[in-house]
Amino acid sequence: MISDTRRLAVGLAGLCTFINLYATQPLLPLFARDFQATEAQVSLTVSATTFAVAMVAPFVGVVADVIGRKRIITGAMTLLVLPTILAALSHSLTELVLWRFVQGLLLPPIFAVTVAYIGDEWPPREVATATGVYIAASGLGGFLGRFLSGIIADHAGWRAAFWLIAGITLVSAAVVAATLPRERRFVKAEGFGQSARLMLQHFFNPPIVATFAVGFVVLFVFVATFTYVNFYLAAPPFDLSTSALGAIFVVYLFAVVVTPMTTRWIHRLGRRVLVLVTAPVWCAGLLVTLVPSLPVIIAGLAMVSASGFAVQTAATSLLAQRATVARSSAVGLYVAFYYVGGSVGAALPAVVWARAGWPGCVMLIIAALAIVTILVARFWRDERPTTA
Repeated sequence: MISDTRRLAVGLAGLCTFINLYATQPLLPLFARDFQATEAQVSLTVSATTFAVAMVAPFVGVVADVIGRKRIITGAMTLLVLPTILAALSHSLTELVLWRFVQGLLLPPIFAVTVAYIGDEWPPREVATATGVYIAASGLGGFLGRFLSGIIADHAGWRAAFWLIAGITLVSAAVVAATLPRERRFVKAEGFGQSARLMLQHFFNPPIVATFAVGFVVLFVFVATFTYVNFYLAAPPFDLSTSALGAIFVVYLFAVVVTPMTTRWIHRLGRRVLVLVTAPVWCAGLLVTLVPSLPVIIAGLAMVSASGFAVQTAATSLLAQRATVARSSAVGLYVAFYYVGGSVGAALPAVVWARAGWPGCVMLIIAALAIVTILVARFWRDERPTTA
């Protein structure tokens, strides 16, 4: 029963994080209309959040390695409700971006510390499976945030979408507080100074540094793909509505199904081989989106989503297992790189979009995937969780 409640709690932590993080993506064309802003300006509702996450994530790890896990996770989930409500009350794009930034400040204490909790509290051979539960729930949250916000915005306005997400966040915080056991295997750092020194040691571990790069590229690809495909599909010949754009993210449910299977592939192939096999499929999914057919584009986005979650599961489980000291700090650094990648993924393609449209964005994304594939091939070792 304890194991089941832990799975529920870490799953809700992942869902709560990602239902908030990307809720504005299907709303971008709506923001552009309501605030009379450009694509680059409204994309700040995404990049401001991911930038805030990148800023605070390493410091959350330092604090969590001293204070502990559960109190940080549940406290951040509860506080997250406030800026979500204030986003609903925003009267300008500047206000909305501000409260999205504040939301981003509160997300790392949830998911970075949750991954560290998994690494601490689950036996090593079960870390990949527990991480798979967390990643699958994160995918579900990513889908629900986009899907629900799109549906609600079409019928009741984008403010109502934020109110709904605030309610879901509050309920999730209450359930996690009630079901997540206090940490038992957590080894407290002696102080913030020691925790900071241990954090810096991770930069001298090549496989872990390569994993940071994987995180950067994974979110770069996700944000670049699922931000700018909205503008592509909202324009002729597709002319999709806000609800339809939100519904496109049903492809995330495919990833939710694939992610638990990823843990079995990790045990059979090893993480390095899994990534090297997945990368070409990921690139193929991006190229498929260039076919001017909505069903084919959705199939390509499903391939992109499933590939990204498979690589994310491999990277996150490797980090949770390989970072044997200062685990929260290692995860915090990973999250920082991950969300810097997301911020770049929201901003950089805007330049490419203005000059080359969606095909240019696809080529940019594939170039990023080629770089991370080379890094994994060079620095990750062939290893199997059963022998780790």
